[in-house]
Amino acid sequence: MLSEGDKVPALKTKLSDGTHLDLGAPGQPVVLYFYPKDDTSGCTKEAQDFTELAEDFAKAGVKVVGLSRDPMKKHDKFIEKYALKVPLASDEEGAISNAFGTWVEKSMYGRKYMGMERATYLISADGHVQKAWRKVKVPGHATEVLKAAS
Repeated sequence: MLSEGDKVPALKTKLSDGTHLDLGAPGQPVVLYFYPKDDTSGCTKEAQDFTELAEDFAKAGVKVVGLSRDPMKKHDKFIEKYALKVPLASDEEGAISNAFGTWVEKSMYGRKYMGMERATYLISADGHVQKAWRKVKVPGHATEVLKAAS
């Protein structure tokens, strides 16, 4: 699990916009938000909130990336359906979510299972965790992250 001040491992991922991102040396500040699943109510609202603030993040020189374990093909449909303006990354193998400690045991109706914890990380241009939000509640979260990133 990564905490504030930690160096992010050199994890590389392809984004839905066709670019690549090295989380260990991104070259600019990055907001990496982890979410459970495309096209579900909370995850859709979170993606829409970050989309609404995409220009403000860009003006602050901060790249916003959403990440789940959904495949890229599903991400493409999600982006198109909701006209999202932030790129998404697929972590099907789990390397990134495991490194950040966001793939956790969950429980619903007494049944335990593994799933993605909603979390957000602000990563500096040189690849250090500047701020971490764990167990995120969606309402107002994107605005809070923007304030911290600006």
